[in-house]
Amino acid sequence: MGEHIIKLPDVGEGVAEAELVEWHVKVGDIVREDTVLAAVMTDKATVEIPSPVDGEIVWLGAEIGDTVAIGSPIVRLQVAGEGNVKPQGGANAEAVAAEPPAKLPTPNPESAAPTTKAQPKASVPEAKPAAAASKSSAKISVSGAPRPEGEKPLASPAVRLRAKEAGIDLRQVAGTGPAGRIGHEDIEAFLTRGPQVAKASGLARNDAVEDIKVVGLRRKIAEKMSLSKARIPHITYVEEIDVTALEELRAALNKEKRAGKAERPKLTLLPFLMRAMVKAISEQPQLNSLFDDEAGIIHQHGGIHIGIAAQTPSGLVVPVVKHAEARDIWDCGAEVVRLAEAAKSGTASRDELSGSTITITSLGAMGGVATTPVINHPEVAIIGVNKMMVRPVWDGTQFIPRKMMNLSSSFDHRVIDGWDAAVFIQRIKALLETPALIFVD
Repeated sequence: MGEHIIKLPDVGEGVAEAELVEWHVKVGDIVREDTVLAAVMTDKATVEIPSPVDGEIVWLGAEIGDTVAIGSPIVRLQVAGEGNVKPQGGANAEAVAAEPPAKLPTPNPESAAPTTKAQPKASVPEAKPAAAASKSSAKISVSGAPRPEGEKPLASPAVRLRAKEAGIDLRQVAGTGPAGRIGHEDIEAFLTRGPQVAKASGLARNDAVEDIKVVGLRRKIAEKMSLSKARIPHITYVEEIDVTALEELRAALNKEKRAGKAERPKLTLLPFLMRAMVKAISEQPQLNSLFDDEAGIIHQHGGIHIGIAAQTPSGLVVPVVKHAEARDIWDCGAEVVRLAEAAKSGTASRDELSGSTITITSLGAMGGVATTPVINHPEVAIIGVNKMMVRPVWDGTQFIPRKMMNLSSSFDHRVIDGWDAAVFIQRIKALLETPALIFVD
């Protein structure tokens, strides 16, 4: 038998280290060649580490959340044959030391107690007065309500206040005072056995605290959001948009069927917003910029690469529609659908998740009336889409129902002045409220 050490491989693109986000094996597991051992994350790309050999796991070299340098040992296996390292006396000892000690079974207090002394007490129970027995049974009853349906519990104001603060329903507390009055000692007894009683009544205290380590994509999101809020002075501008005409046009385009034409994607609001942004950016190119705050340089881009913030089972990612300025509304719609599916399935590439110059964030029907979106650092603007609602709008003579939607957008105030932000959003508003203008070059 020999030992084989697996080191963290080079995951490409000059990456020097990676974060361990998942173990698929544990010490003692038998693995085969190509069995996935672990998953590591670099930036927003997750890479699986397979086993190159058959063997038994005897040591794991990192914990979830650890940052591991490329080339560092991460797994040691016991294999048939010589393996790739010479046997060392301390290797097995290290592996054994890494395993937690076996947990001894907790002895049962009743079975551990001497029976020769306990049995005489159990066989000759003390006689109790009837009143005392009733009082005792009231204290230990844990099934059902302790009083008939509709009967109000008797308790002093102080006891009621204490029960309220503890979240206790006094109807479920057995009173041992005169006429079943509930005292402080009854509250104490209830709290001692509270979970059993509360489970039957639907009321229960929960003092559990779960520690969840922030790793992987969630840690990347936390770091980027913290960086954005720490470095960028945000200004948020909210404007109301009448999208009634836009929704009518969108519905008509989705119903249109042209003979001989390739199947077109179903259009959502986003492609229209993207085309409106392209037109507005052509008039204010400083909105399509990245601010290098270390060098004090604004990189103003000609290509408009629109990030679409998307929620996935793993967390928030931003797939990027590259060169939106060169795409028509149908091409924008198709690319949004393709990238959204890739992001949700976890198959989006590094290139598809990077390179944005301005971002759209939308929560769809759950978008709220107004939001304060966080800029996708190092960009200088983010456009937030809120939910669409039918609202009464005054047309000069009467209130009429219109489909209204707010845009809540944030800007880097170091680069974008409030006036410029307002001009940008007002231009988008004009295009969305008169959607035919979106198609005019």
